[in-house]
Amino acid sequence: MIRVWSDNRSAGLLDRHGQRGATFVYDPAGVAGRAVSVTMPVRLASWDHAWGVHPIFEMNLPEGILREKLRLAFAKATGSFDDLDLLSIVGRSQIGRLRYTAPDAQLEEDVPFQSVDEILKHRRDGDLFAFLIERFAAYSGISGVQPKVMIRDESALDRPETTNERRSSVFRGATHIVKFWDPREYPHLAANEFFCLLAAEKAGLAVRRPRLSEDASALVIDRFDLRSDGGYLGIEDFCVLNGKGTAKKYEGSYETALFKRARDFIPGETRKVELEKLFTLFALNAAVRNGDAHLKNFAILYDDVAGPARLAEVYDIVTTTVYLPRDGMALTLDGTTRWPDARQLSRLGTLRCGLTPGATKDCLDRVAAGLADAMAEMKRYAAGNPAFADIAAAMADQWTIGMRHSLAVTA
Repeated sequence: MIRVWSDNRSAGLLDRHGQRGATFVYDPAGVAGRAVSVTMPVRLASWDHAWGVHPIFEMNLPEGILREKLRLAFAKATGSFDDLDLLSIVGRSQIGRLRYTAPDAQLEEDVPFQSVDEILKHRRDGDLFAFLIERFAAYSGISGVQPKVMIRDESALDRPETTNERRSSVFRGATHIVKFWDPREYPHLAANEFFCLLAAEKAGLAVRRPRLSEDASALVIDRFDLRSDGGYLGIEDFCVLNGKGTAKKYEGSYETALFKRARDFIPGETRKVELEKLFTLFALNAAVRNGDAHLKNFAILYDDVAGPARLAEVYDIVTTTVYLPRDGMALTLDGTTRWPDARQLSRLGTLRCGLTPGATKDCLDRVAAGLADAMAEMKRYAAGNPAFADIAAAMADQWTIGMRHSLAVTA
């Protein structure tokens, strides 16, 4: 059994249910503001899930290398290793406002310190990746197949420029996400994501300060869910909003699973602005040829679970076609995973987002300008880092194709 905390207060208890499922029961004195998800309002009846754990509780469970590392370390002690076992390990340090402890335990995070500057300069002897996985795996409640860990950078706590808010000196949680990749499988993927995020930022989208290590092996990103009082913003990805588990993140259409769900959960007074951002982000994903823009790579943020939601900042965007030349979109648009042309995107903007034709064109123009600026910086970086030159050239080719086909850029 696991106690679930929301906004640093007990929300209820999560336990196994049946042979393979889970059940969650709110505390008897539960109030609406303590709901664990916009999809699971406070009620007296239990919330039962037939397979695994509920999408909101599964949302941040590690996958891939990180999950396997934790399984090997803890399976012998637990006698098994399912999603609840994993949640009991990484639940004290998560992305977003939910935390998990033993039923009678106190809530605390106490993530170890690690210098971000040391990672960026790669000064540590030996295998930095192995060291970070070993030290921070149990503090890394964050989803994704690619290996990533959450760390606490002591020097960031009192620097307002880190997140535009001054951190409390008693803040004990992680401040940054560090991402690594296997260079043999996906060479220079850290630099790939860095320049895709740069393109998003230059297109006018919100991005939380990505930094590339000097040897280009790691990407360090500031968390975007921190609050100045030491708490966390609520975050729910579109798997949760669609009631889907992680295994179904590639199922559905963008029309329904992304844009309709955004309309469902973002209120009327902010919906127009947020849908314009979402459309711009979708167009960017199409133009950079990101075939991994699945439901977990879009999310909403909120200050209060009962209050208004907004689109989360951009994360996890790469040009996948430099590694998988025949890659298509992660979900369907107009019944196909083929990359959309500018006419399809314009129709999507007007019909699904309520934008005028002029506003839709402005979004596509901003994406094109952002890509052009980021491409110029990427080429300058490649000139000084010859090992990245081949991937940079392949990315530039894919972006050029994407701009011509999806954004109708002729020059």
